[in-house]
Amino acid sequence: MSELEFVKNTRRYLHQHPELSMQEYETTAYIESFLNELDIPYERPISTGVIGYLKGNSNQTIAYRADIDALPIQEVNEISYKSIVDNVMHACGHDGHTTALMLFTKRCKALYDKGQLPHNVVFIYQPSEETEAGANQLIQSKVFDKYNIDKIYGIHIMPFEDVGTVAFKNDEITASATEYRFYLNGLSSHVASKEEGKAASEAMMHILSQVSQIQQFHLNGLNRNIVHIGQFNVGEAINTVPQNGYLEGTIRTYDTNDLQIVKDQMHKIAESVELLFSVTCSVKFAEGYPPTTNDVTLYKNVKEALTKLNLTQHELEKPYLFGEDFSFYRNIAPSYFVFFGTRNIQKDYIYGLHTNKLNFDEEVLISVADYYTALLTQGEID
Repeated sequence: MSELEFVKNTRRYLHQHPELSMQEYETTAYIESFLNELDIPYERPISTGVIGYLKGNSNQTIAYRADIDALPIQEVNEISYKSIVDNVMHACGHDGHTTALMLFTKRCKALYDKGQLPHNVVFIYQPSEETEAGANQLIQSKVFDKYNIDKIYGIHIMPFEDVGTVAFKNDEITASATEYRFYLNGLSSHVASKEEGKAASEAMMHILSQVSQIQQFHLNGLNRNIVHIGQFNVGEAINTVPQNGYLEGTIRTYDTNDLQIVKDQMHKIAESVELLFSVTCSVKFAEGYPPTTNDVTLYKNVKEALTKLNLTQHELEKPYLFGEDFSFYRNIAPSYFVFFGTRNIQKDYIYGLHTNKLNFDEEVLISVADYYTALLTQGEID
């Protein structure tokens, strides 16, 4: 079987059988079966996901990560390998990430069998990138402690970059993702005596107005930030003064100072609600993923690998404003994350991540495996 046949068959099987975060049992079994066929040792440190390992010819250990989970999205693509799971789809390309790492794993085993694997390699088939920070769960399990990893690489497909282009930058490349929630509690009364109530609706209008102005008036206009209102609701009945209200949203920033400014302003908004409307108001934050920060010490390796493969290099000026739990891996080793372009207008591969029409040509996955191979064999073999 050619490598192109392998990536097509593998990716399309995974695409047809997507599983949500922390539910990737069949996907995990599929990867374990693959590793068993190659006779590669592996372990499952948490309920889903797989960590494989091969011993190389040096004391250096390099890790490569792919995420394996899908999203709660109903696919609309009319393709032969359309998802067969209702309302679940690989709409973020993790089927491709997994397939590329599997191809690279095959290559590493071939080198190992010939005694030519230059370094120790850890293959991270990680669950739950979309929710619950599977990367951090693996780290907290202590599974990586025994491997003494020296560096970690990862990739993501990117439908807004052309095929053959790889986007990257040093330092922050994706944003932090923090959730916020406002809780309101006023005093209900009949609408006929509304002056006796304390309207959560009035307070909600104030919060909506003030939160919407944080980005415009309190953050550096040269930095890219998002303060997003996701949903809100207020009130109980058609003829009563609303007593309860709730608002939630997300904050995306790559500057920790900007994140603190947003939080401080939201606390002030909550305090002002109580002063202006006599409505109890609290705001709570759920810390999500920190910014993905690329280690500058790996920049030369990445540049050399991309140059060797004759891939178009796009060094970004600003990070992307979505979250990515690859960010946690920098806590155990220097790490670097890049984006492989998949945009192809002729084939209509133009739809964004997390959309119900995401699709791409599997040939790009061979390029990803080539990139991984180049990083592994730098200065070792041709």
